[in-house]
Amino acid sequence: MADTLSKLGPPAGSAKKPKRVGRGPGSGLGKTCGRGQKGQKSRSGGGVHPGFEGGQMPLQRRLPKRGFQNPFRKQWATVNVGRLDVFDSGAVVDVQALLDRGLVSKVGDGVKILGQGELKKKLTVKAHAISAGALAKLEKAGGVFEEVVELGGDAEQAGSEK
Repeated sequence: MADTLSKLGPPAGSAKKPKRVGRGPGSGLGKTCGRGQKGQKSRSGGGVHPGFEGGQMPLQRRLPKRGFQNPFRKQWATVNVGRLDVFDSGAVVDVQALLDRGLVSKVGDGVKILGQGELKKKLTVKAHAISAGALAKLEKAGGVFEEVVELGGDAEQAGSEK
């Protein structure tokens, strides 16, 4: 067994030897190492940066800048109120319950309940935010909304209703 393992190797022709430059004239890549005689690309560290177009104004500078990227934008995980019908009547729907049921894949900056669809069950919903339409549909079904307030990384539940 040990004899067989010691003879293991890649199949013939699959492993290519690395190119060794600067190892004498017999290698075919000695002296200038395939870089030619003189010029910018023959020097150590030589070459042009990505996007360089020979002095012509590069494409990334020719095109206009568009729009505005808000660095403080909140990335909400959204759930429509109609999708909450999968829970039993009287259930407490919090962030963990939404994650467990697959209604939310990633929480991001928080969970927001939106108002599309109909809700027929009485639920206690604990989320970071809710739209006015969703709140109206939740209260019409007899449900309650509790806002989740996160302080210092720990998710604390505030009993304040919106």
